[in-house]
Amino acid sequence: MTRARRSESTVPLDRAVAALVRFSARIAAGSEQSMRAGCSECVTTGVPVEWVEELLLQSYLFCGFPRALNATREWRRISGVRAPAVGSDRATPGETDGGLERWRAQGEATCAIVYGEFYGKLRQNIVALHPALDEWMIAEGYGKILSRPGLELRHRELCIVAACIAGGQERQLHSHLHGALNAGSSPSELRAALNALHDLVTPDQLIRSLLLLDRLTPPTRR
Repeated sequence: MTRARRSESTVPLDRAVAALVRFSARIAAGSEQSMRAGCSECVTTGVPVEWVEELLLQSYLFCGFPRALNATREWRRISGVRAPAVGSDRATPGETDGGLERWRAQGEATCAIVYGEFYGKLRQNIVALHPALDEWMIAEGYGKILSRPGLELRHRELCIVAACIAGGQERQLHSHLHGALNAGSSPSELRAALNALHDLVTPDQLIRSLLLLDRLTPPTRR
């Protein structure tokens, strides 16, 4: 799989993207007060509502239902945005399995982008842990959730990176730093996303993350 790396002429991280990335870190490890601050930051920065809604939905994959529910509750209260009447992940006409095959196909394609040359090895490793985890990862995680429209995959990956840093998930951080690059972020954009977390994570967490990014990106690409 060829990496869809962006040119190093990428402009500094957009303020709305930075606010979204920061909110992801707050959801992963912040207090409810911190989540409320993240909601307010998204509102005042003008983050598109659809982006926030998609971040909240994907957060349950990386932060668990309790944190995703708490963050969504604060978002509804502070933003005044009401929940959609119907979810957008229902089966389309003619589907009898609730979209499972569609989600599986989308998940395989999205996961292959994120993991690139390591995709085959990832699938082998997860199957070795438990075949059900492999199925859920592809159909539920990468298919039903991370393949949804409304938020670019590279922005999803930046948010996942932020959640991994804040949540102390260093093994997954390594994978999703690669994933952000594979999904189209430049090293400079990714570095800017990490630095946007300077007041939300510990100095040690930030330094380790930046050093890891340096190891993943040769000097000629920074």
